[in-house]
Amino acid sequence: MKDAQKVFKAGTRSSTLALVQTRNALRRLEAQLPGCRFEDVPVSSPGDRDLKTDLRESPADFFTRDLDDMLRAGQIDCAVHSAKDLPDPLPPDIDWFWLPWREDPRDVVICRAGERVDALPDTFTIGVSSDRRESYCAQRFPAATQRTIRGTIEERMAQLDQGDFDMIIMASAALLRLDLADRITEWIPLEDLPSPAGQGFLALTFRAGDERLMKIRALFVKSVTFAAAGIGTAGTCTLDGLKALRRCDVCLHDALMGPDLLDLVPPHVELIHVGKRCGRHSLPQPEITKLIETHACRGRRVVRLKGGDPGVFGRLAEEVEALDARRIPYRALPGVSSLSAASTGTGMLLTRRGLSRGFCVMTPRTQGGGKGPVTAAERSKLPLVLYMSVSVTDQVARELIDDGWSPTTPAAVVFGAGGDQSHILSGTLATIGALVAQTPREMPGLLMIGDVTGYRYHPEWGALQDDRILLTCSRALQDKAAGLVHDYGGRPVCRPLIDLVTTPDALERVRQIESYDWVILTSPSAVRCFGDVIDKAGIDLRRLPKLVTCGGGTSAAFAEMRLTVDIEPTEHFGAESLIATLRPLAAAGPRVLRLRSDKAGPALAEALREEGAIVDDCVLYHNQPIAYADTPSFDTVFFASASAVEVFDSQWGVDALSGKTIVAIGKPTVSALAQRGISVDLVPPEATVESSIAAMAAQHVSHSMAQEKETNP
Repeated sequence: MKDAQKVFKAGTRSSTLALVQTRNALRRLEAQLPGCRFEDVPVSSPGDRDLKTDLRESPADFFTRDLDDMLRAGQIDCAVHSAKDLPDPLPPDIDWFWLPWREDPRDVVICRAGERVDALPDTFTIGVSSDRRESYCAQRFPAATQRTIRGTIEERMAQLDQGDFDMIIMASAALLRLDLADRITEWIPLEDLPSPAGQGFLALTFRAGDERLMKIRALFVKSVTFAAAGIGTAGTCTLDGLKALRRCDVCLHDALMGPDLLDLVPPHVELIHVGKRCGRHSLPQPEITKLIETHACRGRRVVRLKGGDPGVFGRLAEEVEALDARRIPYRALPGVSSLSAASTGTGMLLTRRGLSRGFCVMTPRTQGGGKGPVTAAERSKLPLVLYMSVSVTDQVARELIDDGWSPTTPAAVVFGAGGDQSHILSGTLATIGALVAQTPREMPGLLMIGDVTGYRYHPEWGALQDDRILLTCSRALQDKAAGLVHDYGGRPVCRPLIDLVTTPDALERVRQIESYDWVILTSPSAVRCFGDVIDKAGIDLRRLPKLVTCGGGTSAAFAEMRLTVDIEPTEHFGAESLIATLRPLAAAGPRVLRLRSDKAGPALAEALREEGAIVDDCVLYHNQPIAYADTPSFDTVFFASASAVEVFDSQWGVDALSGKTIVAIGKPTVSALAQRGISVDLVPPEATVESSIAAMAAQHVSHSMAQEKETNP
């Protein structure tokens, strides 16, 4: 074992199922975190020792109590459970998250070997262990006798086989993990027997406040998004807000949301109304906050959709403080507030040349709902925001001090607010002028004065720790890549360096698509361009020849078009593996259309011709450079193609990569960097955007854990 390797003791129940699923999960964790090693510690639980108590009458911590006690005592660092075994709520000193590797959530019917459900006698005995299974069996098998069944999976099967029961209902996940799928007699559809939210998932628990485990959790939770609904209509929700809604799994929304906005939320998204009206609250604030935390810890993309702007009387501070306490990542999207609608939308402009240079906003309500004063003295305590003041910051600060403000009053200048290059300069009224004078002013800034400037969001809770990730991929991939960066708590710097321009020759070839036996594409970008050309040519998708790709990423791009790939390598993805896969098929002389980038070269087509195929090698698209005026600030750069490397070099030079983390999607991209004397820090296991961003996140967490000292026993 290397000295820098961290060892975690992971508790688990001692049943065969628990050990199998725990060890599998721990090996997966080790694969993502090379600097960590996990040792399983088998432990019995009250539920393992007491085989008489009906599970429907058992304590909430029947299967977790002893492991929780060992966590508290420092005997283990974490524990792995079946997610549905966790009590709700957990004790406040125990934190948790779900692991993403879910087995099938359905329940199944099991009979003795060779028996069928429809061949059972009119009256028979069913073993059940939950109210929902009891209700299902009572409705489907009203004449059957139901009895409680307890024990491990193996013990329950033995009770069935020895005749104590004629049928049992169990979770399929347990059987699949134990390689007992052959014992399944019948699968029960989810619409007939809905399963608990946690069925098929594993959960990892740990001591609340354990920094190491919270960092690991950052790999498996996605940043919560606090989105602005505007004044409740789709038109006043920002584009970023709409994008977040279209990507989320669950949306907790306020009252007064227009149906035109909620209608844009995809059908699979769980909508939860948590709105408040004066005197009528659908849920207390602590329960709303708890829902946000719970869904985030389950690995779901959560959008908290707030009316107006989240930061204006929106209880945003309370919700983010709860996430801060557990290091759960989040981001907040500003929006159109009712203040803007009431002023800009009516003509009662709050700033009008020659009449008003600003305005004061406050509420007469105090915490708890009482009435508070709105006197001049109270108004003087409010934070002050000054637009267009950066060049005169020092003079403004001196004026305020002369007017009675304390020189130690906190102050900050926010440069480029809301943009990917934004940054904050903090000081006091006494120091902020000098600090601004020493800072290059390439972006506009807002001067903010008051105690509120001492507070900050904590984007560093995410796996990517608020690093700026420069995304150089094509425009078609930018939204997907940026969304994944947000999920892991990074800051996407979207600078596509190439446009993909399809060729007239490709259009003509595609119009003759029926004359080919195969069409070969070897990148997701090529598939997207192929889709554009198909649309232009008006091709019926049912007329396409066999589709051939070099691996999962390209095949996934076809799946987005609802097309199924016919041929792809099963391992070692890439051109060499594809040639090996096609070699025995090429001897029959198939007519092949090879569609590629102008940068890809004809090597694949030539190799297939040598094997006997008749190949038309066609350039599908050209890589057209995109120019930018300035070099952006970034910490990590993601190169998704060799072409992006070339454009980066020609536009900003390789010196701009000094001190940066460099991620390259595959061999051609690595080679393009190597030709320029640049070594790559990370090559993802698969040549996809998803794999690349996930690998970045895992590397960040691994490096962070390697650098920190052990703070927990």
